[in-house]
Amino acid sequence: MAETVIPLATIQPPQSYGRRVVKRFLKHRPAVAGLAFLLLLAIIIMVGPFLSPYTFDGQDFALIGSPGPMNAQHWLGTDELGRDVTTRLIYGGRVSLAVGLAGAIIATIAGTLVGALSGFYRGWIDALLMRFTDVMLSIPTLPLVLLLSGLFRPSPPLLVAIVGMLIWMGTARLVRSQFLVLREREFVEAARALGAGGARLMFRHILPNAIGPITVAATLAVGSAIMLESALSFLGFGIQPPVPTWGNLLNSASSWLSVAPWLAIPPGLLILCTVLAVNFLGDGLRDAMEPKE
Repeated sequence: MAETVIPLATIQPPQSYGRRVVKRFLKHRPAVAGLAFLLLLAIIIMVGPFLSPYTFDGQDFALIGSPGPMNAQHWLGTDELGRDVTTRLIYGGRVSLAVGLAGAIIATIAGTLVGALSGFYRGWIDALLMRFTDVMLSIPTLPLVLLLSGLFRPSPPLLVAIVGMLIWMGTARLVRSQFLVLREREFVEAARALGAGGARLMFRHILPNAIGPITVAATLAVGSAIMLESALSFLGFGIQPPVPTWGNLLNSASSWLSVAPWLAIPPGLLILCTVLAVNFLGDGLRDAMEPKE
């Protein structure tokens, strides 16, 4: 029987993991659209203040008293204090996104540390950390943040810390499940047999193999942090005016909905679109890093 010979030119070299992830991610259209929106938003909020002729707290005293209409000088009008709404919206994006990103970073670090210790050591350490996580999950987040904000009247760094320390629980449970599986793999047993200690096993051998789910959890935590900060600022317990955020811009606009609805629509749309974009990005990363097929 004649053997089939496959020409060497037709044999494709195996693709790297990173290239396969990028290829699968680009097939996820909502995720690509979300990434494009976030990149465009980042460019606008970084470059916009340098191009705007106004400052976020600059006032036109001739327009004080009631919101001004949209025109060529003020694309989204002015607020009741004569401040340019477009400029304040751009500056507010800086603050809201900074709080979201910083809060997500703190939540990811805290959740990863708790989940790694719990999943690797198991036993009483696992029981103690997971019961603490369950207690934190049982506490309604928004009322607790309102209480803390009312007690401390947080500055932006303190608000970031409060937000980050109250949304880490999902990451902790995810990392724990990954560590419970990975700690039994052959490469971990081999490293343990060669004398690797607990810290080296966790952070040198197991953690890099769990980086995919952690990245997805961190991405989704950004959306949660933005929503939480916006809710606090809207209720008046977050970052206080005159520093603008999308939440307190929405709060200020709520008093003028009947006469100037254009003040409330842009910050509300930006919160909605940003959180949707972040969630789409997280879904795309999850599908790309952990394909079902």
